[in-house]
Amino acid sequence: MNDARTAATHPLDNPALGSLTGPHAHFAERRGRVLRYAVDVSPWLALPDVPDADDWADLAALVGPGGEAPLAGFNGSTPDGWELTFSIDGVQLVDAGLAAAPDAEAVRLGSADVPEMLDLVERTRPGPFLARTVELGTYLGIRRGGVLIAMAGERLRPPGWTEISAVCTDPDFRGQGLASRLILAVAHGIRERGETPFLHTAAENTGAIRLYESLGFELRRTTRFLAARVPEHLADGQTVGAR
Repeated sequence: MNDARTAATHPLDNPALGSLTGPHAHFAERRGRVLRYAVDVSPWLALPDVPDADDWADLAALVGPGGEAPLAGFNGSTPDGWELTFSIDGVQLVDAGLAAAPDAEAVRLGSADVPEMLDLVERTRPGPFLARTVELGTYLGIRRGGVLIAMAGERLRPPGWTEISAVCTDPDFRGQGLASRLILAVAHGIRERGETPFLHTAAENTGAIRLYESLGFELRRTTRFLAARVPEHLADGQTVGAR
């Protein structure tokens, strides 16, 4: 029996499912047991811990024929006919003693700041950040000369946990510790409401991993970030079988 058939035993084993059935349920779009965020909020979607053929059919109908489905953290096999379009090894790290603290220079970012945030994301590529991603939680930024040069914020929220995400710094201002300060400031807010910070990054991003570990994160598990294309021929409601 493969990993896809082993039920998750921890909220972080399937964090998107915990988020979309918990604190982020108001963002959820559902078909059967498959959930996803509204497409302008986040690309994350959630399969059940042990998906069956009906779940894959619901995923296909939700995404649409030819659409691309992100499958972050999924360790099983995709059904026959689904093209794997993206695969990268990742790591999940959790708070193991962060010196979390507010930062006097950090300001709260909101919907009015989205154009600046999208511009910073375009220049730094920290990962998916869309028009409404800012609604997922607290985002903090640092400005110099009125220009947003660094930010970090909250994404997934499985019960008891909050993911720190969109950590980025303008290339002209790197090496000043801005990312570390923002991570610790965001972590402070997470802890203040009684939750525990965690984050994801690519396994090959060794520099970032060293930074996170120096701040007080530790490795919880390895994972994968995948995406698969729904076969064009699948009709609404057609069942599909996993290999």
